[in-house]
Amino acid sequence: MEKNQQHLQKGLSPRHVQFIALAGMIGTGIFKGSSDTVSLAGPSVALAYFIGGVLLFIVMLALGEMALVYPGLNVQNLIHKAFGSRISFIIGWLYWINWVIVTVVELIAAGSFLKYWFPGVPLWQLSFICAAFIIGINLIEVKYYGEFEFWIAGIKIITLIAFILLGGLILFGLFPGTSSTLSNYTAHGGFFPHGFGGTFSAFLVVMFSYGGAELIGVTVSETKNSEKVLPQVIKQTVVRVMLFYILPILIICGIIPWNQVSSAESPFVQVFSSTGIPAAAHVMNFVLLTAVLSAANSGIYATSRTLFNMAQSGEAPRAFLKISKKGIPHSGILLTALFILAGIVLAYLTPDQVISYLMAIPGFTVLLVWMAICGAQLKLRKSYKKRPAFHVKGYPFVTWIAFLALAGIFLAFLLGGSSKIGTTVCLIILAVLIALSLRVKETAE
Repeated sequence: MEKNQQHLQKGLSPRHVQFIALAGMIGTGIFKGSSDTVSLAGPSVALAYFIGGVLLFIVMLALGEMALVYPGLNVQNLIHKAFGSRISFIIGWLYWINWVIVTVVELIAAGSFLKYWFPGVPLWQLSFICAAFIIGINLIEVKYYGEFEFWIAGIKIITLIAFILLGGLILFGLFPGTSSTLSNYTAHGGFFPHGFGGTFSAFLVVMFSYGGAELIGVTVSETKNSEKVLPQVIKQTVVRVMLFYILPILIICGIIPWNQVSSAESPFVQVFSSTGIPAAAHVMNFVLLTAVLSAANSGIYATSRTLFNMAQSGEAPRAFLKISKKGIPHSGILLTALFILAGIVLAYLTPDQVISYLMAIPGFTVLLVWMAICGAQLKLRKSYKKRPAFHVKGYPFVTWIAFLALAGIFLAFLLGGSSKIGTTVCLIILAVLIALSLRVKETAE
């Protein structure tokens, strides 16, 4: 029996919310995409991750502030309240497309990690198995989903801590049989081997990596005591994710010369292999597998809840309002599953290049979503009856700085053409959504 109601279960605790957001951010972007960013910028990519982290922090502060003023409203609702149905429709569907693509990337990455042990099995078959497993997890009650995500995300967080500690020992020559490799930061072309242009070029993958933080705002309607939980979760999540990105990147560039970081395997596997610890590469590969599966798990959660929220405001078909007896918006999960399986077909057509092609698109969409969050805060702040204790300090200047920085990065990549395929696809998607939003607005009126 299904309930045709419009209320999701409030089964997520603070630790669930924090780990769902961390899981969404810590996936292919760091474990596999780091090889791309290092090749683009060398050691200076750590600076790109730091700047991206500062922008992330401002965006999350803006989101948390609005969530406290308007309790119970999630990202989609807040953008709708600020800008109305047209912008909300565009951003909502753009966000859904973003997470579908991210989930496909994570599942294809999961298949590539499985190939380490099953080299004879085609990539698309391994990715399909991973997809079936994760889709099944998302069809269970949200409290059990949150518990599963907590533990599977915990594996990669513990591993990152171990990587930082072990890598630090190797970097300073304190690990048996090693000597200090700090010279790698200045050798091979220096800290900025491709100049500041190279550092800037890495921003698209950096934004892809940090995308997922806004999942905190998506979970609002399923979080107990969200008004008290969100400020604490936002602060802890942003600080931790910056540390989990910047420190590992510095360690990778310090241990392995940046021009020797291979895109054929994860830099994390390369570092662990260099220790000579028995089975270290196998252990790390297992962790990488759980990491990307965890990120894919968050992705399917995000897409299904986004569709549900849009259906509530009339920006998606009402069929997505249906909730199963377990309190799950299963219609949205099933639609997302169809598109994910279609995306995995790309792993069959272009197994060697599919991840590089797809990773460019979410970077653009994350920029637009973050700009919308900043814009919503700038507009809604004027109508607050009372400013919350948790708020963006330095308003409106700090929010404007973040908005303009994000807009600058977005325009630079549109004009720079660093990824022509990704740029073209993103512009086509945006144009189609704008056209559809005009029709939706006319229908609503």
